[in-house]
Amino acid sequence: MDTVIASSPPRVAAFFDLDKTIIASSSALAFSKPLLRRGLINRRAALKSAYAQLVFSLAGADANKTERVRAQVSALCAGWDVAEVRAIVTETLHDVVDPLVYAEAAELIAEHKANGHDVVVLSATGAEVVEPVAEMLGATRSVSTRMEVVDGRYSGNVDFYCYGEHKATAAKKLAAEHGYDLAACHAYTDSSTDIPLLEVVGHPHAVNPDKALRKLAGERGWDVLAFSNPVSLRSRLSSPSTLAVGIGVGAVAAGATLYGLARRKRARSSRA
Repeated sequence: MDTVIASSPPRVAAFFDLDKTIIASSSALAFSKPLLRRGLINRRAALKSAYAQLVFSLAGADANKTERVRAQVSALCAGWDVAEVRAIVTETLHDVVDPLVYAEAAELIAEHKANGHDVVVLSATGAEVVEPVAEMLGATRSVSTRMEVVDGRYSGNVDFYCYGEHKATAAKKLAAEHGYDLAACHAYTDSSTDIPLLEVVGHPHAVNPDKALRKLAGERGWDVLAFSNPVSLRSRLSSPSTLAVGIGVGAVAAGATLYGLARRKRARSSRA
């Protein structure tokens, strides 16, 4: 009688975009306030960050907008001391990131972890921000943009841009390294720029998708999720099954206020 050896179930990862998927805003731009206080940026740069955040909130982060923001951030941080940036992020992480994270994302992360899945954050934001945020979220690992460092300072060049096709490439590399079965894996993102990532997994999910991604998701029958309930990490610490952090303050508050005013104005125009 032949012996039947049971095969182990495939390893599964849930790949999450960060900005506007786990958190309700741009993670990099949210740190403009502490950077302003420490003198690394001036008020003009902080206002530009607020404006860029508003553009992201209202119009979505398409390829052109994302590339412009990437170029602005790269130029802005040229010459910054890397150790100082890491210290600022560490010191202000809870104040900046704590206020708001999508409760739905936190619950999904907890659910995937309970099912034995690895949770991987893939983000175009710099590693100095993404890595500590991912750790707070309880993610297994993260892959993010890496800036070139020369003599302890950012040169203004980018070593690796975790964006578009590069996210899909990162997912494939992680699958090879950790034995993930991509056909069994999940991916969550809001942006059409991440379509390559969604296409390499068996379970793609569009979260608060931009117009292009919503259209494609409808055509391909992809799952479409609506995340709308940002929560405080501290308010969720009493629940051991939920891991959550958030991002908000400064630019986000300004963007939300202007968005509300714009909606009320459109509503009055419609009634008229």
